[in-house]
Amino acid sequence: MESTSTSPDPFAQFKAVQREGWKLFAPFEVHTIVAAAKLVRFAEVRSGERVLDVACGTGVVAITAARSGAQVTGLDLTPELLAAAKESARIAEMSIEFREGDVESLPFDDEAFDVVLSQFGHIFAPRPPLATREMLRVLRSGGRIAFSTWPPELFMGLMFKLVSSYMPPPSSGAAPPQQWGDPNIVRERLANAVSDLTFDRDLVFTPGLSSSHLVADFERISGPVVKLVQTLKEDPPRLAEFRAAFKKLIETYHKENLLHQSFLMTRATKRS
Repeated sequence: MESTSTSPDPFAQFKAVQREGWKLFAPFEVHTIVAAAKLVRFAEVRSGERVLDVACGTGVVAITAARSGAQVTGLDLTPELLAAAKESARIAEMSIEFREGDVESLPFDDEAFDVVLSQFGHIFAPRPPLATREMLRVLRSGGRIAFSTWPPELFMGLMFKLVSSYMPPPSSGAAPPQQWGDPNIVRERLANAVSDLTFDRDLVFTPGLSSSHLVADFERISGPVVKLVQTLKEDPPRLAEFRAAFKKLIETYHKENLLHQSFLMTRATKRS
C-alpha cells in the first residue's frame, strides 16, 4: 500500500528551509563518491535487486548501485539536486528513476524494494521514528537496509553541534542529525524490526588548502552552514565568532591538505 498522508505537515517550513540550503550541495558530490562505493559494497547490492536510494542528492549512491546491475530508484527533497542526478545518470548511461519526495512519507508501495540505502541523507529528516518506519515499510521482508551517518563525537557530528549552538532555539523539535551516528540510538530506532544488525566505520577525505579555505567551502555548499551564515549576516561579531570556532574545529582534523571525516555504516535485515 502506498503512503497517502494528507494531514498538514507541521515541519513543512523546516523542510522548505532544508530544501533551499541543500540546493547548493551539487559541487560537493565529488567528496562523497568514494563513500558511495563503500556503502553499496557494505550493503551487498546485487544485480537485479530493486534498490531505493533515500535522500539521494546528486545520485552518487544510486548510480553506483545501478552500475552493479541493480534496478534503482532515487528520491530527494531538492529539485536542483535531482536535476544534477538525472544528468549524471545520463552521462553514466544508467537508467534510474528519480523522484521528488520526502523520507517521512515515501511515495511507494509496501515492500516495493529489496534494498533501501541512504548516504548522509535521511539523517536530516526531523522525525526519526517516521523516517525509520517509512524506510522499513517500503522494504520487503528479508530485505536489507543500509546507511552511512556521521558519529556525534567526530568532525561532522561536532560541526552539527557547533552550528546548532549558534542558531536560534529550535521551535520545531527536529532531532539532531548526528544522533544517527550513535550505534546505541540506531539500535533503539531499528529495534525488533530488524535482525543481523551490523556496523562498520570508514573515512572520507575532503581536500582543502587551509582551514580557512574549508570554512569558505562549507559556507558555499553545506546546507546547515549556509543556513547559519544567512541567519547571522546581520550580526557580524557573532558570525566572526562562529567562523573562528569552526576554523579551530577543522584544524583538529585537517592534515596534509585533507580534512579527515570518519563515518559510520549500518546494515540490517528486515524481519518477516
